[in-house]
Amino acid sequence: MARKIILDVDTGSDDAVAVMLAGLHPSVDLTACTTVWGNLDVARTTGNTLSVLEHVGRGDVPVYRGLGRPYAPVLYSAADNPGDELEIIHAIHLPPPAGQARDTGAVEYLVETLRAATERLTLVPVAPLSNIAAAITADPGIVAAVEEIVIMGGGHAVGNVTPSAEANIWHDPIAADVVFSAGFERLVLVPLDATHEAVVNRAQCERLAAHGTPAAELAAQLITQRLHSDEGGEPGLEHDSATLHDALCIAYLIDPAVVTLTHCHAVIETYGRHTVGRTVLDLSGSGAASNAWVALRADAGRFFEIMETTFSGTAAAPSGA
Repeated sequence: MARKIILDVDTGSDDAVAVMLAGLHPSVDLTACTTVWGNLDVARTTGNTLSVLEHVGRGDVPVYRGLGRPYAPVLYSAADNPGDELEIIHAIHLPPPAGQARDTGAVEYLVETLRAATERLTLVPVAPLSNIAAAITADPGIVAAVEEIVIMGGGHAVGNVTPSAEANIWHDPIAADVVFSAGFERLVLVPLDATHEAVVNRAQCERLAAHGTPAAELAAQLITQRLHSDEGGEPGLEHDSATLHDALCIAYLIDPAVVTLTHCHAVIETYGRHTVGRTVLDLSGSGAASNAWVALRADAGRFFEIMETTFSGTAAAPSGA
């Protein structure tokens, strides 16, 4: 049976790869995409999501537009965002979408869908957690309808917007705190520690493009524009390598062995002057009870294989399908 998921995105380049993986792999049933602000403003993240789905023949997947600002006031200035760099990294060169987002807003959709669910769903937020926190606040009972929540965010040994914080958590730390404290039965966190191991290189981009499918060609284009050079890019990455943070969450749902999980207690720092947005992991087990499964390692070879088979159209269907 394919796993039913709701994918919450701020679609720029790595989200686009995640959307394609979720929409095309036979073991995933992409029920809907909800959009939120983050990499770009919510109008563009919504348009990008629609365009990517249409490009790979999944225009049937409904898209619900979500929040265009943080769930709660934050302690930093919007001017701190590296806007020009984000524009370049997250540019998606596709025609404007033919379809539109549904009239229902993302938060309303999440609440109504989870309230009415007759089978438990998987939530996959790979963006600031604004929509998810707002939905939980509207009805805390919806948490019980979630079999698993898989979050791209945080970092233990590395940050990417500050020395302490990763972008999705830093953009809306109070929302993240609401989600981490909500009592989900199974919360899986895929932080930078894992995504910085699951890198893709230029030769692999060329290999993807050679398959010639719309998904493979778009993925190769998006990954190429994310390739790290010696002059810029994310700290700690090798030359000519690219991270695809959000896509690793979908790869985990397809094949859990792509990451190595550690069970520990995780909390979000919401007030520290130098550490706001930090994901604090108790790896020693000395504090509170474990509330999260955290991916601290990833298998880059397995990750690329999942993408290549999916985008080339050769991925195997789940047993019993």
